[in-house]
Amino acid sequence: MAEIELSALATQCLDRRIADAETQAGEVAAWQVRRNADGSAVDWRFKTENARIKLKRLYPSIQPS
Repeated sequence: MAEIELSALATQCLDRRIADAETQAGEVAAWQVRRNADGSAVDWRFKTENARIKLKRLYPSIQPS
């Protein structure tokens, strides 16, 4: 999810030359306010059950003891 947001930030806000760090901080803050107000969400299509099948070695099942 963090990678998705960083990609959106890079393409929507940081895709141009910005004069200094203060201006950049202000641009990022304004972008963040707009992004949060929009209520952007991630549509997770790869569910845990599917991950346990496809990525079996990375997502082991936890057995109750």
